[in-house]
Amino acid sequence: VLKNQDLQDSIKPQKVEFHSLNFNTTLHWQPGWAREARDALYFVQYKVYGQSTWQNKDNCWGIPSHVCDLTHETSDIQEPYYGRVRATLAGVYSNWSLSCRFTPWRETMIGPPMVTVLHRNKSITVKLQAPHSPYKRKRGSKITMTNYYDLLYQVFIINNLLDEQHRVLVYEGKDKVIKIQDLRPGVSYCIVAKTYVPMLDRISAYSSRQCTVL
Repeated sequence: VLKNQDLQDSIKPQKVEFHSLNFNTTLHWQPGWAREARDALYFVQYKVYGQSTWQNKDNCWGIPSHVCDLTHETSDIQEPYYGRVRATLAGVYSNWSLSCRFTPWRETMIGPPMVTVLHRNKSITVKLQAPHSPYKRKRGSKITMTNYYDLLYQVFIINNLLDEQHRVLVYEGKDKVIKIQDLRPGVSYCIVAKTYVPMLDRISAYSSRQCTVL
């Protein structure tokens, strides 16, 4: 049987880190190294950098899961935050494991735009919609990420006749509607897009493919 001190060390959560996409922010951790650690329960606290007192996150107090949603708690996106987690098992509590400092505005990942594709004759019209944040206006509509950053869009076309992996950049800029002309009738084309934040030099993953046959 592990002594209390050993149990304390062996169930201590590992790798406590923030993950954030479009300001949807969660704290993640891994269980301690003891085999018994998979039966541990976890307690999460958070605070703004510089504050002396930690806040309990009530929904993540004594939970078996290894993730805790802190979107609401980190909504002041310019502030730096810390999170910390401790584990309990068989009446023994581990020490706290601390995350690195996390500033949502600097560190959230930006998602790709929503892409809609319409075709006419030999052209494709691409409509782009910025990703949404989890935050809402007073009337209830979600605030898009363009509220927080200057976003550029990169639009790529894939000619399925040539090579499904070969993406050609056809547009980069702020426009939400892009027309791609002089395409070949009868050919299947797919469009993918990315969101680019010049100020942070950060780029999103590709959007899902939207395909059409002219």
